[in-house]
Amino acid sequence: MDNKSVPKATLQRYPVYLKALRQLKRLGIERVMSSELSDYVAIKSTTIRRDLSFLGALGKQGYGYDIDTLIEIFNDRLGVDFDEKIILIGAGNLGQALMNYNRWNYVVGEIVCAFDIDEAKINRNYSIPVYHLDELEERIPEGCRIAIITASKDIQKTVNRLAKIGIRGIIDFTHEHIIVPKTMTLKTVDVVSAIQELVFETNAIHK
Repeated sequence: MDNKSVPKATLQRYPVYLKALRQLKRLGIERVMSSELSDYVAIKSTTIRRDLSFLGALGKQGYGYDIDTLIEIFNDRLGVDFDEKIILIGAGNLGQALMNYNRWNYVVGEIVCAFDIDEAKINRNYSIPVYHLDELEERIPEGCRIAIITASKDIQKTVNRLAKIGIRGIIDFTHEHIIVPKTMTLKTVDVVSAIQELVFETNAIHK
């Protein structure tokens, strides 16, 4: 399957489906109808069937979808590892909050270690190990491709180092202007802008 042929909205819903499927599997459920999956994810069953049709002819009328088969397809055929090893750059207040929230039902992976320049944060009793940023190249987990940046200093320098050691995707909380190579994907999380947009939309609706 060519991901480029799948609508962006559909790709964004795939992790939602995968999370629900894994929850159903833990409950001992072996197959699910699109109408039943719809109740779990609050997405119309017609949309679910259309989204899953991009993966091939998977469902059988009156039988539904085999949960193990769907999970395997999401993990393999899509060419996406939903159990990514993620590193965190910056163990400040926001970084610590992300470490504490490191519970995503293994849908997208988990933060396995963090890096910081503050000696006071190194080797503290966090839920994951925190190393000095100077050790980045030697401590990077094997196969790691994703980094979350919440640091406040030398952001571009850090991004350049991450690119050299194989990081292919960055989630940026820094509000800094970052330049990344073509081999890297950058996703910026701007809470302030999101709030501004929400206030604008709310005012527009209720005027």
